[in-house]
Amino acid sequence: MAPAPASPSAPRICFQASLPRSGSTLFSNLVGQNPAFHVTPTSGLLDLLYAARGAFTKGDEFRAQDPQLMERAFAGFCRGGLEGWCAGLTDRPWVLDKSRGWGILYGFLHAFYPDPRIVCLVRDPVDIFASMEKNFRRSDLRDSGIVNHAGLVCTTVEKRVDHWVATPPVGLALERLQEILRMGIAEKMLFIQFENLCRRPGRELERFYAFLGLEPHPGHDFDNVEQITQEDDSVYGVFGDHRIRRRVEPVASNAQALLGAPLCDWIRQRYAWFYNHFPTAAP
Repeated sequence: MAPAPASPSAPRICFQASLPRSGSTLFSNLVGQNPAFHVTPTSGLLDLLYAARGAFTKGDEFRAQDPQLMERAFAGFCRGGLEGWCAGLTDRPWVLDKSRGWGILYGFLHAFYPDPRIVCLVRDPVDIFASMEKNFRRSDLRDSGIVNHAGLVCTTVEKRVDHWVATPPVGLALERLQEILRMGIAEKMLFIQFENLCRRPGRELERFYAFLGLEPHPGHDFDNVEQITQEDDSVYGVFGDHRIRRRVEPVASNAQALLGAPLCDWIRQRYAWFYNHFPTAAP
């Protein structure tokens, strides 16, 4: 099946599929300092394409016709929708679209947008869970939606970590990352560790530009990062927090204070595969 041709007027697209609480909003806003890029907040574009995929797979009208013709037409539909969406957002030459699912759906994306460029920010899982717990503890007026005192559900930090391990967004994102590593998709992606981005933002952005075949942008200001992506965090409940710090600098881990040493050790054992693949994240 030949892929649909690119539209000459459409921007080129880079896809961001980062872990939660890993600096994805900071990264987008750093890239957004480059006038060649339009950067999105958490995007619903993938959801539109994925829903169309479901309709195409199950629809009797498509199944009743020549499968190769239908697949070629659907690939054109997806590419046209993808590029049309981005062209409707901006007239800039590049779009950085942010959605956690782009990585695990690499095969689907590649089928109509060959060799997609996908960047993924990762972070020490201990600090991801600590960030979730920190947001939970500061939700004074709004119900977190996960605690049931009568049923003893999520009533302790250990139970909350167990909950986040087994549910979206954290558990699902980490499970997807493990599958991305197992399936070899990681070899086609760029991974940026949050800790490295905070310590050496210039170098990590150089890696990003090289991944896209671009020259580094000379105008990045790491001491004054303006937030240009806006999201209504009330949509995401008490765990929605897409505000960034204006200055890029190392972030001290508070995981042991929030979670305790035994629980931190359990998380490191649970996600030993992560530390094997990203050894610089290990304590």
